[in-house]
Order: sequence, then structure tokens, then C-alpha cells
Amino acid sequence: MTRAWTLKSRPTGLPDHDNFELCEIADAPIGAGEVRVRNLWMSVDPYMRGRMNDAKSYAAPFELGEPMHGGAIGEVIESQADGLAVGDLVQHMFGWRDSAQGPAAQFTKLPALGVAPQVFLGMLGMPGMTAWFGLLDVGQAKAGDTVFVSAAAGAVGSTVTQIAKAKGMTVIGSAGGADKCAWVKSLGADAVIDYKTEGSLVKKLSEAAPKGIDVYFDNVGGDHLDAALAVANDGAHFAMCGMIHGYNDATPVQLRYIMRIVAARLRIRGFIVTDFFDRMGEFYQDMGGLLAAGKLESRETVHEGLEAAPDAFLGLFSGENTGKMLVRI
Repeated sequence: MTRAWTLKSRPTGLPDHDNFELCEIADAPIGAGEVRVRNLWMSVDPYMRGRMNDAKSYAAPFELGEPMHGGAIGEVIESQADGLAVGDLVQHMFGWRDSAQGPAAQFTKLPALGVAPQVFLGMLGMPGMTAWFGLLDVGQAKAGDTVFVSAAAGAVGSTVTQIAKAKGMTVIGSAGGADKCAWVKSLGADAVIDYKTEGSLVKKLSEAAPKGIDVYFDNVGGDHLDAALAVANDGAHFAMCGMIHGYNDATPVQLRYIMRIVAARLRIRGFIVTDFFDRMGEFYQDMGGLLAAGKLESRETVHEGLEAAPDAFLGLFSGENTGKMLVRI
């Protein structure tokens, strides 16, 4: 039997434990070209909140009563497929369960980069790719630029911070609380804004970036986006990765400085990491080199056991995680 989390009901606003149900599903024999995998690690990510709505988006909604999906790392325990052998470690999208099976094409063998397997769910996985392509391709960031990163203590934001510093940029991050701000500072950020303290975010950003910002990497939206609009230099690039501020809020924040898009000729572009999957080799080459050179630090917040998956997911929306939020199955 496979234990799997299903979506029992669609949440309104912030999800709670009643929206989830842990079920047992009978395993079927694997066929030719298929593998069975014992999951070791799974990822929870803010984008999964959108999949809980019955609405059109870039990722299909979770089906009620069916196993949920998400990034996972596992070990092949049974194989009838060429190229994947028992004992191989693989990455796949059959998370939220303790085992998975399917065609070998849906499982990717981890490259031998000398790092712990769970790093492929963080800095060397989709969060890392999101950071790398979002900053350098979408944001067109270059040496000498001033970059503002919201949620800089998260999996994506902390990686953006480190890539930007490694490539000669000035970095201003925002994070919630003294401990997170201290960690972001330790990653090399030139200034860190604690958004949980009293005071105007626009004023805080203006003081941290007296000459303005050239690139904004947005993970939050809301008042962070508004502050970036207020302080942006002419022709600044905005890489719109996520807007976790509004995922559970039916009343969006009013953007007071939105008219600066025209006046400052801002370039604002939303993106999804899957847009860049055909360029994964570029990412591994550059990020692998930065890791080998000791220029990147990976941090994880780990919940233990499959049973803890909803707690880990809900913790994303209260800022519980520093670095990548993971579940060790």
C-alpha cells in the first residue's frame, strides 16, 4: 500500500488541516518501461496553493480525492526500464506520498554533482532554477546593478541573493524577523529590511537604496511590489516570480505607485520556471561551478515524516521556513 495525501476539499483563504486527507492506495504491478520508487524527500512550495483552487492556471488544479503532486526525491526499488536501476536516486513530481510508480520518462536520475540528494529540491532544483533564470534572464541583472529581493530568506530569494553577490551586484533583501535578516546578511546581502518592524516599506527601501534599484525579484507582491515601483530607476527590470502575499487574500493590496510603470519605463515580466527547462544544462554548469567554489550556501527547514506534509505546507504562509521547506519521508 502507498500512503498519499489527497485534497479533501478546496480551501477558502488560508488552507487548514481539514482540507487534507491521508489515504492508502493499493500498489499495482509495474509494467515494461516502468519503475517503482521509494520516496525519501518531498518539497512543499507556495505555487501549490493555486493548484488547490478549481481555476485555470499554469498548473492543473489538484483533483479532489486524488493524490496530490509535487517535487520529490526517491530511490528506485523496482525497475523494468532501461537506464534506471534499483538503487538509483531520481527526481520526479510524485510527491505527497511515500512511494511512486510510473513510466521511466517521468523520473530523472540525479546527476553526480557531489551534493546531498535533497539539494535537488532546492538550490539545484526548481527553486534554484527559478532564481538563476529569473535573475539573469528575465531580470537581465548584470554586475554593478542594485537588486532588491523580497522573501530573501526563502528558498528562491536566498539563492537569488547569493547568485547576485557572486556576479558582482549590490543586493538588498527583505525578510521577516531578526534571525532571518541576520542570515540573509550572512549570505552577503549589502542591506536587509525587516518587513515585520514598524515603518513604511517604501521609506526603508529608499534608505537602503538611495540611488534606486535596477532589478526587482518579486516573491511577495503587495506592499513589496509597491515599494519597488516607488524606488525603481528608469528602465528597471522586474522579474515577477511569485506573490505569496495575495495567495490566501481575496482583497489585494492597492498599488499606490503603479503609475511609475509608465513614467520610469519599467520592464515587468512574469515567468514560470518550466519556460527554461530546455536550458537546464546551462543552469547546472554555472550553479555547479558556484557550489564547487564555495560561493553558495544551502539551508533547509525540515519536517519529519509524511504525516507532517500539511504542517510544512501551511508553514510557508506564516514564514516558518528559512531556506527550502522540505519533508523527510
